[in-house]
Amino acid sequence: MKVLVAYATRHGSTAGIAERIAGRLVNDGVPAEALPVEKVRDVSPYDAVVLGSAAYMGRWLRDAGAFAKRQREALQSRQIWLFSSGPLGRDLVDKDGKNVLVNSRPKEFGELQSQLKPKDTRVFFGAWDPSSPAVGIGERLMRLAPVSTGALPSGDFRDWDAIDAWADDIAATLKGSPRTT
Repeated sequence: MKVLVAYATRHGSTAGIAERIAGRLVNDGVPAEALPVEKVRDVSPYDAVVLGSAAYMGRWLRDAGAFAKRQREALQSRQIWLFSSGPLGRDLVDKDGKNVLVNSRPKEFGELQSQLKPKDTRVFFGAWDPSSPAVGIGERLMRLAPVSTGALPSGDFRDWDAIDAWADDIAATLKGSPRTT
């Protein structure tokens, strides 16, 4: 049993989540590796796939969607899990009383759920460092706009305990036994 944790990332936060999931799977006794989607040409060496992407404006990055489309037939014959990262901050409920992680589900999840039948989908908080060289001029300018005040808080908001627990659940499913911790 070998697992591919494929991901699309813009600033590295999603790569960190994917690497953490792969590492946790390995620690749980399930061989796994994390690779950016653009480096994966063939999923046939893998028995299962965890596919994730950063989400912006309610959508996955284009590379992740293209990967899912290109690999659809192969992914349909494997156990698959989907994740997304992106919401920033620590509040689980927004100003309207809605669950931030539920409302941050990327639009692609609906279509991918019907096509790929994933075992589970998750949305995780992300991280954003406006001083990173990977942050483009457009994002820097958007952050300065009055309308976006507070919309792009900087910091690392990834919930490593939730990510680890999800990876442990994946490992337990792949090993054929429910997680007991």
